[in-house]
Amino acid sequence: MNWISNYVRPKINSLFSRREVPENLWTKCDECGTMLFHRELSDNQNVCTNCNHHMPIAPRARFAALFDGGIFSEIDVPQPVADPLHFRDQKKYPDRMRAAQKSTGEAEAMLVAQGEIGGAPIVAAAQDFRFMGGSMGMYVGNAIIAAATRAVELGRPLILFSAAGGARMQEGILSLMQMPRTTVAVEMLKEAGLPYIVVLTHPTTGGVTASYAMLGDVQIAEPNALICFAGPRVIEQTIREKLPEGFQRAEYLLDHGMLDRVTARTELREELITVVRMLMGLPPAVRGSLPAPEPIPAAPAPAKDVAAPQTDEPKA
Repeated sequence: MNWISNYVRPKINSLFSRREVPENLWTKCDECGTMLFHRELSDNQNVCTNCNHHMPIAPRARFAALFDGGIFSEIDVPQPVADPLHFRDQKKYPDRMRAAQKSTGEAEAMLVAQGEIGGAPIVAAAQDFRFMGGSMGMYVGNAIIAAATRAVELGRPLILFSAAGGARMQEGILSLMQMPRTTVAVEMLKEAGLPYIVVLTHPTTGGVTASYAMLGDVQIAEPNALICFAGPRVIEQTIREKLPEGFQRAEYLLDHGMLDRVTARTELREELITVVRMLMGLPPAVRGSLPAPEPIPAAPAPAKDVAAPQTDEPKA
């Protein structure tokens, strides 16, 4: 056994060899191909710093950037019946649910929370496209009803972030029933005189677009978000015509009057603060809080000359 070759040299090589870089430190932009450092990307809310492409963002990360100080409390959502149709395609529905829960770390496709933005209290709900395409099932319907109910109880506006591929086919007609249920929830807000603001993110399609996603008092979309009922490929095959450039994208819908605003994600918080305070009749947000000025001490009073007391004694 050669001690130098078999022990000393491998030991030295292990100390000076190049360490492998973990794969999760860098993310490649789907649009321009730029490699983005994970911390820089998360600080910019998953928006490419090179081409401004908006990548998917999880609801918790979105809420952390939305609420003051990243502080919010979750609102409980009633759990629906699990696998009501005993549906099975390539996998059983419960198996798909467990796989989605494991990959996302979330219980379902929507997160509901309450907190403050710019000092204004709100209720917010956000869909998670990572969870089975953000599909609208009974849980999503329950979540929107729970959000609207809490908003009415507290007298707060509701902000909803949509991201879905449509209804959840594993729940069949029960998923389609969420369209009228969520519409009733939106009507609860309108009857209470509370604002309902929708932020449409990429993609928002199918039955979600045909119900609660297009019923907002204010409709805002992120840049280049796909917003439609049927996809452009299906429409082209049906009408056998070439669709216009950017058809069903946020900017196209803004030009044709279906949206009120198209706002970058990094500017969305400030815009929502302005809209919420305006609709709720609140004064403009205070952009910065400065300490109260210290009181200036009063100048001391000038000394007065004191005259010597007069006496009647004769002088010596």
